Amino acid sequence: MNNTTNPELDHVLNQARQELIELQQKKAELMKRIGTIKQTIAGLADLFGDGVLNDELLELLDRNGQARTPGFTSECRFALMDTRSMMTARAVRDWIREKNPQRLANHKDPLASVTTVLNRLVSYGEAEPGFLDGKRAYKWCSELPPPSTQEQRPSAP
Repeated sequence: MNNTTNPELDHVLNQARQELIELQQKKAELMKRIGTIKQTIAGLADLFGDGVLNDELLELLDRNGQARTPGFTSECRFALMDTRSMMTARAVRDWIREKNPQRLANHKDPLASVTTVLNRLVSYGEAEPGFLDGKRAYKWCSELPPPSTQEQRPSAP
């Protein structure tokens, strides 16, 4: 399997490879579960208002208004959840531009920012990559269906 003639080294490398594969699978499962729980909390906040969230939950949901654009990742999530079908990065950008354009205001290249976030969501196990009309596309793959009140989500301040 390996290019060495040292059986002990081969054994250690094989064990490390197997453990790394298992840990990466667990990480993907955890990130998907984290996304599901965040979606549940965000859905409750959408229904009852952000006032039901304490500072810790706001921070955990990326709604604390730190230096980076707050909620940009959430907007990408909402776009995928809202459509429930494959979307290109351009379609996600256009969805955000239509629903919450201020989220794009501080991005020099909004399409590149959306692409970066979508690829991160794939690595978290929250989105599935694929192709739509020959172009790279993404689909939400959470364990729970998205909240049915997306249109009631408050816009950014």
